[in-house]
Amino acid sequence: MRDMSPAASDVAENLARVRERIDQAARRAGRLPETVTLLAVTKGLGPDVVQTLWRLGLHDFGESRVQEALPKIAAAPAARWHLIGHLQENKINKVLPWVCMIQSVDSYALAQAISARAAKQSRTVPILLEVKTSAEPAKHGFDPESAPEAYAAVAELDGVSLQGLMTIGPLTDDRARLRRSFRTLRQLFERLQAFQPPPRIVSMGMSADLELAIEEGSTMVRVGRALVGA
Repeated sequence: MRDMSPAASDVAENLARVRERIDQAARRAGRLPETVTLLAVTKGLGPDVVQTLWRLGLHDFGESRVQEALPKIAAAPAARWHLIGHLQENKINKVLPWVCMIQSVDSYALAQAISARAAKQSRTVPILLEVKTSAEPAKHGFDPESAPEAYAAVAELDGVSLQGLMTIGPLTDDRARLRRSFRTLRQLFERLQAFQPPPRIVSMGMSADLELAIEEGSTMVRVGRALVGA
């Protein structure tokens, strides 16, 4: 793992800037800033930065890889840890002991596998459905057209608690294209309000595009680079 950890004072300054960006974007959208949760993505960072962010008031952290997450979890065991990367079925048992939410449930088969393993441990794991809102081959997730049917099916599974939706915006500087991607997820979120349980979380937006995501209805932004000044 390449440690790109900055000094604690730099982390504090970066976090203040990110919070200000969230505040301004929320107010532009006619929303209260506290309706947006900041999730710190700690990929490539050391446990010291996790501890710094925790002391600065962050409670939600996201990791993509199990092995990289473990020493950081030890540094902030009271934090809420989210899995935000693609999850292989053979890694589920390694994830369940520490995860508070799996955001990257990208197929019904994966939801079934999580359900079965969680039920065996008498657990209920909060999850989000990952939706593919841009036509990029490397992206995972449900198609927006099939997502309502999948949402209804996953909601019936034991061992999981379906909390909402997640997407990763396209890798582009085209702000109109980014906005369309985020709007697609928000419109799906609104459509699913008629389902039971209705979704309550819209996880979208990262360091470069969090303002657009918030303006389009994001309730959780996943920020890594902006917290370390990269």
